Amino acid sequence: MSDKIRSQHIARKALLYVRQSSSYQVNHNLESQKLQYAMQERLCGLGFQDIEVIDEDLGCSAAGTVTRSGFERMVAQVCMGHIGAVAAREVSRFARNSREWQQLVEVCRLVDTLLIDQETVYDPRQGNDRLLLGLKGSLNEYELDLLRQRSLEARRQKAKRGELIVAAPAGYVKGEDRLEKDPDRRIQEAVLLVFTKFQEVGSVRQTLLWFLEHDLQLPVKTVDGDTRWKRPQYQTVHRIRFSAARYSFLSRSSWSTVPVI
Repeated sequence: MSDKIRSQHIARKALLYVRQSSSYQVNHNLESQKLQYAMQERLCGLGFQDIEVIDEDLGCSAAGTVTRSGFERMVAQVCMGHIGAVAAREVSRFARNSREWQQLVEVCRLVDTLLIDQETVYDPRQGNDRLLLGLKGSLNEYELDLLRQRSLEARRQKAKRGELIVAAPAGYVKGEDRLEKDPDRRIQEAVLLVFTKFQEVGSVRQTLLWFLEHDLQLPVKTVDGDTRWKRPQYQTVHRIRFSAARYSFLSRSSWSTVPVI
């Protein structure tokens, strides 16, 4: 047992904070959850008997952009002076932004609450531990910025290659790694008609006028991804016509040359 853990700490409750950053991690990175929950065994080994698990922030980022009810409840309990230690498998689970991290460390220092991870017991009242916690907080924030920069650069490079698919345009649905034709036959026929008329008249404006003259509707994707049929506008025809050129790398076949299937 660490000499930093004293009787007044053991006499109080310990909080185990469990968090993952996204719903995808919650659903697929189950091993991380198991490792985080296993920290209860470490707390028991350190002598704590009353242990409360706070896991309501599963799927919440610690970047400071969203409200974390679990984190706020944990800090509130610490402020009351009833908590002997707060624990997480890695301290980055607590916070990845300086404001929340410094708030937690300062509150723990004032009420004599320890911070515990899988390797170390930190006493914020000790200068060396407070310095180490400050460095870890800065590194956690920097790591998040670095990951964000890498993600943005990857998206930028993918966009330059024409491979970045944010949302499927009308006439398409998103597959695992490519766009595919919408299986709705009426939508296929409408999109194919746009290409056919464009080849005949040679411009988006003339294609639009033809659709308006014949009182025909075209499919439009809504914000939530559903398809609605509306009286066409210039942008509607333009998006349908040039989506094929933009995403041509995703399909060997062109809408304008392949019959409706």
